[in-house]
Parts: sequence; C-alpha cells; structure tokens
Amino acid sequence: MSAATEFASEAAVVAATMERYFDGLHHSDTALLATVFHPQAHYFCATDGSLLHLEMAQYFPVVAKRPSPASMGHLRTDRILSVEFAGPVTAFVKAECAIPPKAFIDLLTLVKLAGEWRIVSKVFHYTVSA
Repeated sequence: MSAATEFASEAAVVAATMERYFDGLHHSDTALLATVFHPQAHYFCATDGSLLHLEMAQYFPVVAKRPSPASMGHLRTDRILSVEFAGPVTAFVKAECAIPPKAFIDLLTLVKLAGEWRIVSKVFHYTVSA
C-alpha cells in the first residue's frame, strides 16, 4: 500500500472518529464521547482570558449535565476543517461545531493506540452569538 493510500484510509477512520465526537457532543452522550477521548485526555480553553484545564473525569460530568443541542432542536453545524498527519499514529484535526449560543473551533490531537484513533487533547476557542 502506498503512503498516500495509507493516509487516505487513515483519514477516513479519523473522520469516522470525528463523527462519533460530533454525535456525542450533539446528544450530550458521554458514553459515546468516552469511545473517542483517551481516558488521559486533556481539555483546554483560554477564551475568557484564563486557562480552563479539565481531565475527562471533570469534563464528562459537565457534558452530562447540560441539555443536549439535539433535545433543544438545534441544527448541527459540525464539520471537519482540516486533518493533518504527523506520522502513522499522530493526527491533528481542526473542526467547528456549535452548542448554542456558543460556536466552537476545536483543535484536536489524536493518537492511534491499539488500532484506534483517540483524542488526547482538545484545545478550543468559542464565540457567543447574540
């Protein structure tokens, strides 16, 4: 298999992982998100001027508590903006999604362990719509 074919195949797997990520966010489904995030993943944001840093044990309860965008009738706006590979087991995804009233740009680092792509870091910026 050529390197181009291999990366195209891996890009499809990363895209499928991202679809589960988007589904998990849209439905506030922490069980689904747990299949996408590595248990030791970290979550960061500094939009408000201070650093927010959560581990998954802190992040998942936040997701579980909030009403899901799906339950509130919000349309999905999620999409992958880019995927870059640093090698066969390291990828970087830039994506956008919304949990109204916030719109997010997510910068996600994924690693492939035991044959599965998992998010190990999520760094994001958001804007709030009026």
